[in-house]
Amino acid sequence: MPSFKTLDDLNDIAGKRVLVRVDLNVPVKDGKVTDVTRIERVAPTIKELSEKGAKVILLAHFGRPKDGPSPDLSLTLIAPSVEAVLDHPVQTATDVIGEVAAGAVAAMKDGDILLLENTRFHKGEEKNDPDFVKALVANGDIYVNDAFSAAHRAHASTEGLARHLPAYAGRTMQAELEALEKGLGQPVRPVVAIVGGAKVSTKIDLLMNLVKKVDALVIGGGMANTFIAARGTSVGKSLCEHDLADTARQIMIEAATAGCAIVLPEDGVVAREFKAGAANEIVAIDAIPDDAMMLDVGPKSVEAVKAWIERANTLVWNGPLGAFEIEPFDKATVAAAQYAAERTKAGKLTSVAGGGDTVSALNHAGVADDFTYVSTAGGAFLEWMEGKVLPGVEVLTKAK
Repeated sequence: MPSFKTLDDLNDIAGKRVLVRVDLNVPVKDGKVTDVTRIERVAPTIKELSEKGAKVILLAHFGRPKDGPSPDLSLTLIAPSVEAVLDHPVQTATDVIGEVAAGAVAAMKDGDILLLENTRFHKGEEKNDPDFVKALVANGDIYVNDAFSAAHRAHASTEGLARHLPAYAGRTMQAELEALEKGLGQPVRPVVAIVGGAKVSTKIDLLMNLVKKVDALVIGGGMANTFIAARGTSVGKSLCEHDLADTARQIMIEAATAGCAIVLPEDGVVAREFKAGAANEIVAIDAIPDDAMMLDVGPKSVEAVKAWIERANTLVWNGPLGAFEIEPFDKATVAAAQYAAERTKAGKLTSVAGGGDTVSALNHAGVADDFTYVSTAGGAFLEWMEGKVLPGVEVLTKAK
């Protein structure tokens, strides 16, 4: 496993200014935060540093500001929720660098928590501009990165700072990296991956990487239709990228060469309408009517997936097996997720899952807390599964 320093390596930090990169890019409606999951994830790191007497200075982005500061993307909107989750006063500043930030930092007492303004209000953030990095460094003695979800970006606050200050992984970053190492880095075999979602086109790199690393790859969701069609089987009006048939065939060839089993649906739940409660039927995968679309995998397919989960020691999951947002096309995803959770709770499976739809699907199935680890990182989790280098992680392993 790549070596990096954690909070366990931090001693005598009372009075030290600790710049902590966190992910506060949370959903907001009518000025109110609607989901505090990401705040809860970084709370342990913030509390630990504060309790040790550090001056905790939070760095974060929010949304995608295009032309500098924007009131509706100010982190002052997030501050009350951060304060509530931490159960600790949180001060704010109207800028992340310059005299405003410096003044706010200078006024801090040991154990105080300060949330600086949206890092992306400055174009130097996403450009990783050296001058902007220096301006951030001016307010800190130590750097802690607890935002794995932004680690795939080489930005000033996610990568640049670690080159100029003693750098450490926060508790969430540490937990994420340790879980991912168990998932694909140094897993206990057999390893099974479940990959679903709408389109193959968004996950070509992912599939190509996985077939070389796992023992079985279960493909579900709309993307399974592309593989089924590539084998010469009609999928009716199902969502299908027919132009990627050659790509699907190449992935299957790569899998065969690597000794990875490709697991495709044996049957499916089809309907003529894409809506909740639509009339539906279960058909064999080679009997999808021309005027119907497959919206979920069928019971035989679910049993096959469960059989692979039962054989596995390690499971990596990204993407639902069907249109889980609409009943009754959530049955396969729920059944497979609950079985994986059952095996995990029994100590027979290490289960690592991630990606926006995946988190929603596991929450829908009521098992998100029962998996070994569920990542909220989205893009960073996907790039890790694709085998790509994450700049925010790599720099921690090289930090002075």
